[in-house]
Amino acid sequence: MHDDRGLIEARLNRVLKERIRPAVYSRSVPLTVEAWVAPGEPVPVAEGLAAAHTPVAVGDAWGAPWATTWFKVTGTVPKEWAGSTVEAVLDLGFDEKMPGFQCEALVYTPTGEPVKGLNPRNQWVRVGAPVSGGEQVEWHLEAASNPVILDYHPFVPTPLGDKDTAGSEPQYRLARMDLAVLETEVWELVVDLEVAGELMHELPLDSGRRHELLRAIGRALDLVDLQDVPSSAAAARAQLQEVLSSPADASAHRISAVGHAHIDSAWLWPLRETVRKVARTASNMTSLLEDEPEFVFAMSQAQQFAWIKEHRPEVYAKVKKAVAEGRFVPAGGMWVESDTNMPGSEAMARQFVHGRRFFLEEFGVENDEAWLPDTFGFAAGLPQIIKAAGAKWLLTQKISWSQINKFPHHTFQWEGIDGTRIFTHFPPVDTYNCSMQGSEIAHAARNFKDKGKARHSLAPTGWGDGGGGTTREMIAKSRRLASLEGSATVEWEAPAAFFAKAEAEYPEPPVWVGELYLELHRATLTSQAKTKQGNRRSEHLLREAELWAATAAVRTGFAYPYEDLDRIWKTVLLHQFHDILPGSSIAWVHREARATYRKVAEELDAIVDAAQRALAGDAAGGTELVFNAAPHTRSGVGAGGAGPLAVAPGQVTASPREGGGHVLDNGLLRVGIDARGLIVSVYDIAAARETVAPGKAANLLQIHPDFPNMWDAWDVDEFYRNVVTDLTEAESVTLTEEPGAAAVRVERAFGDSRVSQVLRLAAGSKRLDIDTEVDWHETEKFLKSAFPLDLHADRYAAETQFGHLYRPTHTNTSWEAAKFEACQHRFVHLEEPGWGVALVNDSTYGHDVTRTVRPEDSGTTTTVRVSLLRAPRFPDPETDQGVHRFRHALVPGATVTDAVREGYGINLPERRVTGEAEVAPLAVSENEAIVVSAVKLADDGSGDVVVRVYEAAGGRAGGILRLGFGAACAVATDLLERPLAEAPAYPVEDGGVALALRPFQLVTLRLTRRD
Repeated sequence: MHDDRGLIEARLNRVLKERIRPAVYSRSVPLTVEAWVAPGEPVPVAEGLAAAHTPVAVGDAWGAPWATTWFKVTGTVPKEWAGSTVEAVLDLGFDEKMPGFQCEALVYTPTGEPVKGLNPRNQWVRVGAPVSGGEQVEWHLEAASNPVILDYHPFVPTPLGDKDTAGSEPQYRLARMDLAVLETEVWELVVDLEVAGELMHELPLDSGRRHELLRAIGRALDLVDLQDVPSSAAAARAQLQEVLSSPADASAHRISAVGHAHIDSAWLWPLRETVRKVARTASNMTSLLEDEPEFVFAMSQAQQFAWIKEHRPEVYAKVKKAVAEGRFVPAGGMWVESDTNMPGSEAMARQFVHGRRFFLEEFGVENDEAWLPDTFGFAAGLPQIIKAAGAKWLLTQKISWSQINKFPHHTFQWEGIDGTRIFTHFPPVDTYNCSMQGSEIAHAARNFKDKGKARHSLAPTGWGDGGGGTTREMIAKSRRLASLEGSATVEWEAPAAFFAKAEAEYPEPPVWVGELYLELHRATLTSQAKTKQGNRRSEHLLREAELWAATAAVRTGFAYPYEDLDRIWKTVLLHQFHDILPGSSIAWVHREARATYRKVAEELDAIVDAAQRALAGDAAGGTELVFNAAPHTRSGVGAGGAGPLAVAPGQVTASPREGGGHVLDNGLLRVGIDARGLIVSVYDIAAARETVAPGKAANLLQIHPDFPNMWDAWDVDEFYRNVVTDLTEAESVTLTEEPGAAAVRVERAFGDSRVSQVLRLAAGSKRLDIDTEVDWHETEKFLKSAFPLDLHADRYAAETQFGHLYRPTHTNTSWEAAKFEACQHRFVHLEEPGWGVALVNDSTYGHDVTRTVRPEDSGTTTTVRVSLLRAPRFPDPETDQGVHRFRHALVPGATVTDAVREGYGINLPERRVTGEAEVAPLAVSENEAIVVSAVKLADDGSGDVVVRVYEAAGGRAGGILRLGFGAACAVATDLLERPLAEAPAYPVEDGGVALALRPFQLVTLRLTRRD
């Protein structure tokens, strides 16, 4: 047989594009269109409906960036269309290739009832099937003219990312506003031909099945009347019936399709627009559920449900009904799909507490899965948090984006730092926006790495990022793919149904230990420094507010601010979304985030102040009390308590350094700072050990060019290291006097920027504090601070949630080499047996650790560099311009426990209040390795005290949790403060609770107070 394959394939493409798809709507009449532009921000629905509209026409430009236009469309169904299926086709000027990234609209009836959303892949509104003819139609469209930020030429700096700089140029033109007859048989023919053609292209050239499909397609096309497609559609479809009815092989890969619309809670749009995106998508999906009985849709992020409840109660009523029917599935049980690298221990726990509690209270649903398809890697402390929240499964997709190493599994057990294992799945379809294309389904089957032991995978199906969700076309395709020879099978299922099947068929999956590191988007640990500082500060202020409010409630009857703390926690958790905290959103988002963090700080400071004043008592004639919110004693004041400041032992001397500079000495450390203002020596006197590598200088600011190949705010590519400028020139190096400390101030200028640093050694302290202020006006540059240490270590510890993980300092493998920028929380720690060094911080996350061998003495120099600032120009062209302040401290001779203590200390500064009464803490760990993470009152308002502890050193730890109040009993609970069935009650004896913890074990105790 002659090979005419290419001829038929080309014929299919053209006939579909130019004849069959255009014939889906065979007849149309124009609608009458009027418009009203809302002034400023979006207005209530009633105001939009009642506004005075003016006539507009197809072809007219509309929509300034971020504006809202209310369109009113009216018309009459022609009498001659009686018996037909009729739809309105409403094209606002969409680009079908960009669903979720363009203009969108929510359609309302004249009475304000939401109908459905409009977006580039969903432009229709059903009138009737069939119609009687003569029906009057009227809809109102709340249309958002969101500008396209990520265009076909991506990563180009644009002012469109903030309404203050975006201008007023219209972004779109009305393209079509018609009533039209939907030719259902033609629509079905399109789906038939797409499914057959897409499957055909994925089969081997020597496959008989491929040629069967080819011949059937050819026969179908022969029967299409190109001048009257509707009349011939049924006959053409009949030629495809046999090949589309042939069942799948028994061994076919099995795909669980989950309706999905990954909606970024902010990204290339502000938070307020996400509120509307969620309403549009949810309206679409509840409508689709009514039409498609097999369809199941899952939506994560309790915050997004809460937005619908608050802003679109009519949509929420439909959502609640569909949830009750089990078809609209609340997924994941987190407040938002947060970043998981940077949120602190308590914040990561509260993501699950607030998310799961919302789903329980609103829907009676408790999720077994965590749902994080787009998060940029996963911290090693996460598995035990998932388990402690009551879940057991995890889904993500993003690891497939890794640049260098292909992850070896799709279904596996993920083991965290404490040994907890979570059954985890990466969908091999490699997208969280599956659209049921044949290429996607075939890729999932080919790509699945667990063949022979498992055959189930999941496909999140629907347009996402900016929302939209699943379409009727996707469902129609899945119907044909339910069992089709040559293809994987497709079945709509809720996430829990998929995980139950996957776990049952794969009882002993492989195990992956440690973090799930994404080999991409490493710069998200540094971009938008003020957003990151706002998060870190808010987390620690929340710790303080809960601690002091709980202490005051127990001690004085202070009114515990349940509602305020709940609201503030949710605000902070929202801003940990994986495009806000990582710094990858538009300027508008980060401008608002900075303002929100300022407000959060004001509110929490007020709560802390009120509680501390209640505890301190009468200030008149009182003494100065130091309130210590850290979990370790300092300044002579116990952890979680308050008392008079103890006098710091010893003194600090400052003397000239030979060759220029200064020497600071407090009897514990002797610090040499040269004439350049660089730290050339930090000598541990007791250990007789030098910290800084020979011939090197620490706190060396270094600047690199920073222009990644793509994803500017997200990425830093390894080649940035090839060019570096050491900032060694100082304008001044000045010795300053401070109470109880000696300090050196260093002023530098570079490029268009300035930096001022204070290097401080306090009496009685075995750490060198470094306060840095940068007035940053660089672009596409990366600023780091280097600490070359005279220390040989093949690994180092970086703090993560409820513990730390180890990373190698070498690059033996491509996996190790890929981690050239990584995350830590409050500290990194390096050690040789018997002696170590910690570097702690108050607000930075990104860092790198490298090592070299010195030729002069064959010793090892291990260099830690903290990442301070970047200056990408997309999506925010003014990223991080302005003044920034950072605090770091170098701690020679530190153990891991010392690193933990100093990390808490730098993030929880002492507060001083004049009062008459010392304050005994509510709960104190007598073993420094057992750290108190939170002290609060139970969320249910019972008055019970909740204390969360964890083992922080990575070893077994036993000790007494000493209580400062009468407790009747102590019960271990989950993160939602519910007693664990398998855990016995802890006896309270002699005012304490005896604990015995495994390495990094997390324990939440609920303590009932005695009357």
